[in-house]
Amino acid sequence: MALNQRLDLRQGQSLVMTPQLQQAIKLLQMSNLELQAYVDQELERNPLLERDERAEIQKPAEAPESQPDMVAALASTSAAEDRLRTLDTELENVYTHESRADAASREAAVPPPDSGWSSLRPQGALSLDAEGLDFDATLTRQPTLAEHLTDQMHLLLTGPADQLIGQHLIGSLNEAGYLIADIPAMAEALGTSAAHVEAVLAMLQSCDPPGVFARDLRECLTLQLKERDRFDPAMAALVAHLDLVAKRDYAALRTICRVDLEDLKDMVAELRALDPKPGHAFGSDPVQPVIPDVLVRPSPEGAWVVELNTDTLPRVLINNQYLARVSATAQRSEDKVYLSECQANASWLVKSLDQRAKTILKVAREIVRQQDAFLLLGIQHLRPLNLRTVADAIEMHESTVSRVTSNKYMATPRGIFELKYFFTTAIASADGEGDAHSAEAVRHRIRELIAAEGQDVLSDDTIVDRLKASGIDIARRTVAKYRESLGIPSSVQRRREARVQAAQ
Repeated sequence: MALNQRLDLRQGQSLVMTPQLQQAIKLLQMSNLELQAYVDQELERNPLLERDERAEIQKPAEAPESQPDMVAALASTSAAEDRLRTLDTELENVYTHESRADAASREAAVPPPDSGWSSLRPQGALSLDAEGLDFDATLTRQPTLAEHLTDQMHLLLTGPADQLIGQHLIGSLNEAGYLIADIPAMAEALGTSAAHVEAVLAMLQSCDPPGVFARDLRECLTLQLKERDRFDPAMAALVAHLDLVAKRDYAALRTICRVDLEDLKDMVAELRALDPKPGHAFGSDPVQPVIPDVLVRPSPEGAWVVELNTDTLPRVLINNQYLARVSATAQRSEDKVYLSECQANASWLVKSLDQRAKTILKVAREIVRQQDAFLLLGIQHLRPLNLRTVADAIEMHESTVSRVTSNKYMATPRGIFELKYFFTTAIASADGEGDAHSAEAVRHRIRELIAAEGQDVLSDDTIVDRLKASGIDIARRTVAKYRESLGIPSSVQRRREARVQAAQ
């Protein structure tokens, strides 16, 4: 078969991921904190963008008197406007995968804004700003674990060599307060003996908090018990067999520790009252409160009101007045091109943020519609839900729904939940005809069965039978997996605890 060359002309559609489209996709999966940081960077980079500090957005009738000059300036940047309309259409295509013809017709049907200001803030939204109060400004910094120990080291160690070793030991602690360095290797690096390092370590182990500088859990608990003067032979034997404590094998522990059941119970309670990670009390970062992106509340008519939390939406404006003034004095072509790019990027950012807000609201409303029984009756009525169900209902792609539900939270009358919490796998019904059950609802049912078992401890097989009797078809290994995820011990361990309680 001979090889030859020929020229063919083919027509097709493809989606080109421009930098602007990649930016819009990244905005979808950002949390509110990440979005605020990103918008702050854009405000520094683009001179036409500014933050909206006003309490209310001006209406078009209240536009400045210099608006005709602005319109004249904007007319000189028609190329940027054409580019913006094209990017806006492509953005719609990314979210919904609809045809370009449909997107273009919808874009043509929307009249261009004739106001001097372009705003992200939705109409009719209420501001929840607390008079400009900054939560971060009210935070105080806690001393770190290293700073806390360094202050004590200067009181315990007087010699320069000892203080040098002590500083190296402090620097070798992890966040929990455990020593992770190798003593012989440290001694060789510092040019001293391992006994010298061990002697300094023994002095530092008396520092506050008790248990710091331990090399494992047993040593950490031992240091705390010695500080309380409670490290007797019976307690030493108990600490040496922490594996039996974890298994709740009280019969073997009574033999090893040579104490009766009541004393063993007191010793285990005292052991559990100790802090296994003493270093976590120092130097932790301030806990950032979860700020919901969506607010859900019941309406007087019996439906649910789903709205965006405007506190999480960056309010960004395009200063067209400044653009008009600068465009009127721009002479060089480079300056005009720069202003055109700044205007297009600013408009694109505002439209992307607005589209992001609308998409989040659309997904949240569909989730509330699907999980209406959960909001009304509780977790037992949480329906199995996947991304495809929501995507098909709102005519969007699954990847878009996945990005929207990442790092987003919803405040409901039952608490604040991450949007991904409402997406759970389905457990089939026992008869194969009823509605499927949510995995989260099944976990809740398993927790209820075990909490009500009393002295009659339920095995995993018994739990499977009871779930099947209530219409839930589930395997024993799945019950074991759900039980372990809830932090519930096995039936053998629970039976041991029941015997101990019955013997008291």
